[in-house]
Amino acid sequence: MSWDPRNQGNEKDIEEVIRQAKSQFESIKHRGKGLWTLVVLVLVIGIGALTSAYTIQAGHRGVVLRFGKFAGVVSPGLHFKIPFGVDRVIDVHTEKVETETFGFRSANAGVRGKSRKDPETANESMILTGDLNVIDMEWIVQYRRQDPRKFLFSIHDPVQTIRDISETVARQIVGDRSFDYVLQNREEVNRIFQDDLQEILDGYESGIKIVSVRLQNVVPPDAVKSAFNEVNEAQQEKERLINEAQETYNREIPKARGEADRIINSARGYALERVNKAKGETARFTDVLKEYRNAKEVTKKRLYLETYREIIPKAKNVYVVDSKQKTILPMLDLDKLGSKSGGEQ
Repeated sequence: MSWDPRNQGNEKDIEEVIRQAKSQFESIKHRGKGLWTLVVLVLVIGIGALTSAYTIQAGHRGVVLRFGKFAGVVSPGLHFKIPFGVDRVIDVHTEKVETETFGFRSANAGVRGKSRKDPETANESMILTGDLNVIDMEWIVQYRRQDPRKFLFSIHDPVQTIRDISETVARQIVGDRSFDYVLQNREEVNRIFQDDLQEILDGYESGIKIVSVRLQNVVPPDAVKSAFNEVNEAQQEKERLINEAQETYNREIPKARGEADRIINSARGYALERVNKAKGETARFTDVLKEYRNAKEVTKKRLYLETYREIIPKAKNVYVVDSKQKTILPMLDLDKLGSKSGGEQ
């Protein structure tokens, strides 16, 4: 291709156009990079703002982890954290009461009184007592997460730990006591159970608070239930007979004691009466003796007459015998005569 002077101006224009186009392209490219940078920056700031704020509900506690390491515990309310995964918050419900059942399982969740048994629950409930009997005991443990930090990091599996320790404590308590003691002292066993379980969990720094431990069902195994019922019936019959005997004792013994006291008091009164009478007769005899010593004949005659005065009124038939008469005088009918006049005669 040969060079043509006439086309020299056109080539310069084309080069200018190309240069301007390149300049405009570079300008647009630069503005596009700035726009994309702004968009990315806005997105990053928005995501960071959205992920830095969080709320802890009432009854919950938040455990903050910074780069996976414990950084603190926050209370309910609105809080902020470092976004982009630097801070992570674990929500722990500290007021909710959880329940673990032993020896049975709830057949339907939320339906009270519905329960089922299987080989696993049967192994939990069969416990050897201190007097070498076997007892079928069902119980529940209620707890809550009191310290969220300890609950999350002190033990690996808190729920399984509670179950294992509960079974251990139950077997220890029942194994140290007799069959009858466990049956008759449920409240005492509940208290000891809860105290021992809480003490072990505190030793593990589990952060778990035991709310209550309750024995649900304490019965003999099915294989010996009929014999146990017979023993219970015999025991109840024994208690009934003892109560009846005690009732009879409480009724008869006070009555006998009262009768004994009455007889004793009567004897004492009779003794006192006889003593006083004897003292009076002694005094009277002493007076008569004194008079007799002073006037023997007069006193003797008076005593004779006084004696007959006492005897004659008591006699029904009186025979008068006179040594000068040859026959007995007619019998006097004292019933027709006054006792006083007969005595005077």
